[in-house]
Amino acid sequence: MLAAIFSVPAGVGYLALFLLVGGESAGLVIPGETALIAAGVLASAGHLSIELVILTAACAAIVGDNVGYVLGRKGARAVLAAPRGPFVRRRADFVERGEAFFRRHGGKTVFFGRWVPVVRFSAAWLAGVHKMAWWRFALWNALGGVAWATSVAVAAYVLGSAASTIVPYVGAAGVVAVVIVAVTVYLWRRRRKR
Repeated sequence: MLAAIFSVPAGVGYLALFLLVGGESAGLVIPGETALIAAGVLASAGHLSIELVILTAACAAIVGDNVGYVLGRKGARAVLAAPRGPFVRRRADFVERGEAFFRRHGGKTVFFGRWVPVVRFSAAWLAGVHKMAWWRFALWNALGGVAWATSVAVAAYVLGSAASTIVPYVGAAGVVAVVIVAVTVYLWRRRRKR
């Protein structure tokens, strides 16, 4: 089904990828990263070009984040900084603490936030709300968007082609069993570290 959505015609697949990744980056709660993973898997099956998937997702992430930044700076900032209304003091504290945080950690938040689900669609808004300098935001946003699109698409591409090679031999149940064991071991190790 995904192959039909993304590859007939292929241009529709790239457009859907751009809209989903860009929309998520702008602040909509939609499956942008899931679309990128699906596109990477489809590229491994020959339905899409991995280079165009990476380029499309990176551009969409950068554009979407810039839209989110502007919306945060122009719209959400005005609402949060309004001198009247409910929770005036709490909103002022939020803005004040956020500005201090973004002065110290804004670049890291924008860059690494690409890989964190909730931060991915809120970092741009928060950077705008907390008046992170646009040039700093644009730099870290571009670097993060390219790195994220490349890493996620390539991982999906590699795993997608590996899955298509492995499944005929061990079956889908075998692949699911391996994934369950891997996730269980990961969670167990993480819990032990705490």
